[in-house]
Amino acid sequence: MRRFLPFFLLAGLSLGACAQQPQNAAARPAPARPAAAPTAPAAVASNDPADAKVRAALRQLNPQVEVDYIGKAPLPGFREVIAAGQLVYVSEDGKYLLQGSLVDIGQRKDLMQGSPALAGYRQNLLKSVKDSDKIVFAPANPRYTVNVFTDIQCGYCRKLHSQIADYNKLGIAVEYLAWPRMGLGSQDHKDMISVWCAADRKKALTEAKQSGRVAARDCTNPVNMEYDIGQRLGISGTPAVFAPDGSQIGGYLPPAEMRAALDKLAAAGAGKPSGMP
Repeated sequence: MRRFLPFFLLAGLSLGACAQQPQNAAARPAPARPAAAPTAPAAVASNDPADAKVRAALRQLNPQVEVDYIGKAPLPGFREVIAAGQLVYVSEDGKYLLQGSLVDIGQRKDLMQGSPALAGYRQNLLKSVKDSDKIVFAPANPRYTVNVFTDIQCGYCRKLHSQIADYNKLGIAVEYLAWPRMGLGSQDHKDMISVWCAADRKKALTEAKQSGRVAARDCTNPVNMEYDIGQRLGISGTPAVFAPDGSQIGGYLPPAEMRAALDKLAAAGAGKPSGMP
């Protein structure tokens, strides 16, 4: 089972999302992992002495932490690290850890949140989920496609889904992935399996979000795997909305605000509308 950084290192939850609930570890089934676990690109060689010090420092915080990536940071004397879906900087001597934002004043750019390594890591994880394992609501010719980790209990998830036609009208395709925020083994988890096992998943998801009632079903399903992907992305609540470039743009965003956020990313060159080279 994957181990994460201590609580005080977890990223803050977006205001437009329902927080993950505490879980009973004994009730959790083991998540199904992808055949090949995606990683961030171009990691520094593992025999680098600074890397060894960084890994040792993180093990002091949590002996079971799994580090997905270590690379050179734009801040001199620091390494860029991805662990548990979070990006942090750790000093090369292993003494200091920086989390949050590092702003290049001249460029007016947040270097941590705009990290190419973090974007690549997230994109690789999201691409590891097959299209057939998602529940997709899309217009005929979408300009943008977002991945949305959802559950059926969260009010913000229900609000987003109640406006699904409006997102589609604005050229946004929504690809849902399962993330039962009440935890694996919960009734929420069982209900989401029932939705993903329905003959008509789109209808089942819509009815579940509208009524909260789900006919019990079981089958081979991707729910555990998608939940694990969300954990590896550092998700702490639903909905969690990811743009084509791998950046998280929400939390719940009203349709017009989501389109504006995607347009801004595309204009900056960070995210591209589908179909663009």
